[in-house]
Amino acid sequence: MLLALVAGSSRAFGQPVDTVGFAGAPGSGKVRLSTAWLRPGLHQYMIYMHDSSQKRTMTYWYWLRQIEKSEVNGESCFRISQHWLGQDSAFYRESLSINRAEDFSPLYYKAVKNGKTYAYRWSDKAVTGDDTAAGNMAKDFSLSLERPGFNWELDMETFEMLPLAEGRSFVFNFYDAGLQPPMYVACKVVGSEVLPMLDGAQTDCWKLVSEGQVKETHYTETYWISKKGHVFIKEEDHFGSMFRLKMLMPENTPDPLHNFRG
Repeated sequence: MLLALVAGSSRAFGQPVDTVGFAGAPGSGKVRLSTAWLRPGLHQYMIYMHDSSQKRTMTYWYWLRQIEKSEVNGESCFRISQHWLGQDSAFYRESLSINRAEDFSPLYYKAVKNGKTYAYRWSDKAVTGDDTAAGNMAKDFSLSLERPGFNWELDMETFEMLPLAEGRSFVFNFYDAGLQPPMYVACKVVGSEVLPMLDGAQTDCWKLVSEGQVKETHYTETYWISKKGHVFIKEEDHFGSMFRLKMLMPENTPDPLHNFRG
């Protein structure tokens, strides 16, 4: 995911923005996510990427995101399991995220990619490797946080819980576990659009846009989130000659992981 870096500024897209944060966490922002909008269940997305400089080729992904309500150490939480399937077994990836139900602050994140495990414990003040996870490649990892951050791997779920309205802009402190320090990112509601769904229905959506520059290349990301239910339905990304589309599959789409189990 590519997002506009704001470096802590209180302005983005030429107007004031709302900083999104966590309950009781100093310096994390006053706006809270509405976690009641996060829908438990299986959410499936078809993704393709296309480079306009390469003719007649595409890269495909299929993402499954399972959201469950749970309790961890007596605290109400969300457990979010992800599976990424591609046209090659080397593309396969899975992860588990645990976040507080109160404000979606991260508690734990584990990813398995290329057969290797990377597991992290997460708090307001630090992200550290989980030394109890078997074969954890990140067991010695440690990063102090100046302020709490959201888990970048859960951007789609995070956007679903925003208090969206015409013209509103938001800033987040996002972190991609194990990589560079957390970064501020910004996005703005630029309007609305009635979007045709794959099942033939029509859904009125907010359009949320993030844009910026990576070196000399400009990019934009546009997200369509339904006004009713705050469902992340579609994403279109442009980065130089690259285009990426994510599209929510109908709720009655069979779970393809059943073909790999048992």
